[in-house]
Amino acid sequence: MIPHSKPSITDDDAERVARVVRSGQLAQGPEVAALERELAARLGVQDAAAVASGSAALELALGALGVGAGDEVLIASYVCDALYHAVRRVGATPVLVDADAATLSLSAKDALARRTSRTRAVIVPHAFGLAADLEPFQALEVPVIEDCAQALGAELDDGRPAGSRGALAVCSFYATKMIAAGEGGAVAGPAALIARVREARDYDERTTLAPRTNAKLTDMAAALARAQLARLDAFIARRRTLAARYRTGLASAPARLPTDAGRRHVYHRFVLGLDCAPDAVIEALATRGVAARRPVFRPAHRALGLDGFPEADRLWAESLSIPCYPALTDDDAERVLRAVTAVLASAAEGNQSR
Repeated sequence: MIPHSKPSITDDDAERVARVVRSGQLAQGPEVAALERELAARLGVQDAAAVASGSAALELALGALGVGAGDEVLIASYVCDALYHAVRRVGATPVLVDADAATLSLSAKDALARRTSRTRAVIVPHAFGLAADLEPFQALEVPVIEDCAQALGAELDDGRPAGSRGALAVCSFYATKMIAAGEGGAVAGPAALIARVREARDYDERTTLAPRTNAKLTDMAAALARAQLARLDAFIARRRTLAARYRTGLASAPARLPTDAGRRHVYHRFVLGLDCAPDAVIEALATRGVAARRPVFRPAHRALGLDGFPEADRLWAESLSIPCYPALTDDDAERVLRAVTAVLASAAEGNQSR
């Protein structure tokens, strides 16, 4: 079975982690500090604080901006649940926003319609690796948190890195992300705000008992993340090569292909738009040895029993993510293409016969 996602781990990656283990410095230490410097330089921001996960990064970013009880935060409905949980954990109210058909992120128009006097921030995901245009969200006149969990290395239209223009940016180093450390994340941005994140990520040896947590990253995870970050450009190049191969191979398939956005897209996911049920295609691909998935488990509004999110509903009903990652070989990419082409052709024939 060709997996839907697979990290690219080398012997050098393993040796870097082994050196940390042999050193005895397992907890947050010099590897974390070095990762923070290297990540801030990569994003073109003043500072970065490494934390235990991307979810923790979201929560700590909101806290650094002073978001709390009585506040509202605009988030996409068509996204993983981490954003919803982070807003709730700081005591604020998540306000769900419909999706944007072009970027698959949240709709700026719908965000404006749902903004109120209590709105204190908006979290903008660079969905599936495509850097979203931030200007319409900055026009909301509240802090913009860039969610770069799937888009580390993408560039905005002005050439600046995704993650460099918001009030803060968050990253994830989960096993399926652009760089994989098993778990981990970071908050990046102005030094004054990152100082607040550092203050809140560790609870011990503080003069007051103000609410804090334990969200530190280990030096073991940081060593792996640093090794991966050093190869990020190569990872992105491979993803773009695979995406171009898929784009050519699926040009005549009954599916809508991802936006061809140049350096704005790093193809964390290669998402197809279908005219048939994704679940049936996923099952058919599995029988051919290819794992595929819906790119979002289900929109948050569906879990809450809410209506009024037509674009998120449409994307959930039509979208399919196929394998696209640096560890995918050319032979496996061809297997994916053959399987997807055959399954979609069969599904289209079935639709025509009804």
